[in-house]
Amino acid sequence: MSSSTEIIDPTDPIVSERENFYLSGPLHLTTVNWADPDHRRSVAACMVQSVYILERDRQEKRDETRALAPPWWKSFDFQIYKLLVDNADRSIFGAIFQLAPTESVENHGEAPRYVIAFRGTITKGDAVAQDIELNVQILQNRLHQTPRFEAAIQAVRHVVATFGSSNVWLAGHSLGAAMAMLAGKTTARTGVLLESFLFNPPFVSAPIERIQDKKVKHGIRFAGSVITAGLALASKNRTDRSSDASFTALAAWVPGLFVNPADDICSEYVGYFEHRKRMEDMGVGAIERLATQHSIGGFLMNALGRPAGGDPVHLIPSATVSVNRSPARDFKDAHGIHQWWREDLRLDTKTYTFK
Repeated sequence: MSSSTEIIDPTDPIVSERENFYLSGPLHLTTVNWADPDHRRSVAACMVQSVYILERDRQEKRDETRALAPPWWKSFDFQIYKLLVDNADRSIFGAIFQLAPTESVENHGEAPRYVIAFRGTITKGDAVAQDIELNVQILQNRLHQTPRFEAAIQAVRHVVATFGSSNVWLAGHSLGAAMAMLAGKTTARTGVLLESFLFNPPFVSAPIERIQDKKVKHGIRFAGSVITAGLALASKNRTDRSSDASFTALAAWVPGLFVNPADDICSEYVGYFEHRKRMEDMGVGAIERLATQHSIGGFLMNALGRPAGGDPVHLIPSATVSVNRSPARDFKDAHGIHQWWREDLRLDTKTYTFK
């Protein structure tokens, strides 16, 4: 961590404790070990937090002397390469961070050269309406058709085309995780596999994971798999197999998913992958391999005459899933970005690959 710091008065009533790096940041990271997955996760989460605070600085008109965002990236020797701005409301929704060329960094090949980070929904200021609209687009499987995503994927392509894909990270939280996931899927289809940190990514489904009875939970998922696979088979009589091939082509991309079982927005990722493994163990993996590529919601949208023209954002073949088993105080705590740089996390991490 950089030794240079900016002094911020914590007694300033305008300053939110959660926005202040020196009150809420990972101060235990006095030195970053880029080979340590906990350190990498923490830094990636801080880069996403940087974007949140950049937008809050803009909304509050905090000038350079009062801005709270810089310590969130400068503390790890990053600098801003480019801000990503939504043309609809002029809000900052993302940023490209470039690692400063210090001697210690140059000698460590595992440090990211660029981090492309996307924030989630902001509930204050003039960005609220546009963020809510984008969340609706996720529910309707139309995020890939939005101008904000177009700006995001163009930024990713620019970095890859200009600097290469080696040691380039994608990172996002909530809505931003959906943006990063969709960007990662898009580039993976061209053979470019970017290391990705997806914090609390939305999974468009009923929160089955919250059901305590394991037999009931498995029964619901099994029935859902059979129905979804049946609908997929029926659909294949009318369409080609290009979507299946596209899904399978993504299997080499293994993004990092960071989820909390107490967060209904992302908790279904726990069951999504565990259920697929269970079905394989039961000898009916073929059903689940077909079902896992589709969603009942997608078929419903098609039936209503509103096809989205793409796979649901949340459906991915492979992932390393890290589940935060630490008790959450409330939904805000379970869904928040701050949990991912805590020193005392109880993480259960497993890697799932599509066969």
